[in-house]
Amino acid sequence: MARPFTSDRLVIASHNTGKIEEIAALLAPFAIDTVCASTLGISEPEETGDSFEANSALKAEAVAAASRLPALADDSGLVVSALGGAPGILSARWAGPDKDFRVAMERVQRELGERDRSAWFVAVLALAWPDGGLELFRGEAAGRLVWPPRGERGFGYDPIFVPEGSAETFGEMEPAEKHKISHRARAFAKLVEGSLRSR
Repeated sequence: MARPFTSDRLVIASHNTGKIEEIAALLAPFAIDTVCASTLGISEPEETGDSFEANSALKAEAVAAASRLPALADDSGLVVSALGGAPGILSARWAGPDKDFRVAMERVQRELGERDRSAWFVAVLALAWPDGGLELFRGEAAGRLVWPPRGERGFGYDPIFVPEGSAETFGEMEPAEKHKISHRARAFAKLVEGSLRSR
């Protein structure tokens, strides 16, 4: 059984504005005061893990230790079957130093060519406590890739990803709709069931 979350304050261990906004929106019903790591002057550690779980844990534990508050980190990415799972944990790096995801989406399209376009998003949420406690929650959303990109909503690879059962990309969806079915929402549902349910 996951450790219950009883604190009133939580640090979001990310500097990614899109992720911060999505996580804050998901946490809103739980009356938890959230602050992002950058506001506290805490830099993001280098992601040296070999999995979404490892990188998520690394970020959450570093921020929990630095802030002395519970911290929630997310490591997520796009997994493309025909590319052998790439970009995977390197999803953000494919966007280059300027975090330009148009560059990343173009690279996916270029490398994929006419091959199978099935793909899925993965998100792993890590909830870490300053005393060393850690819980991990994984969510996935399967779908297919389209080209050219569609929609200005969302962030990252959202404009080229159409989730199963939808005709719209994540980039075209209303945020409330995306929050119901996204990989992050599915990981968050496990977090709620495991650690936030008793609030």
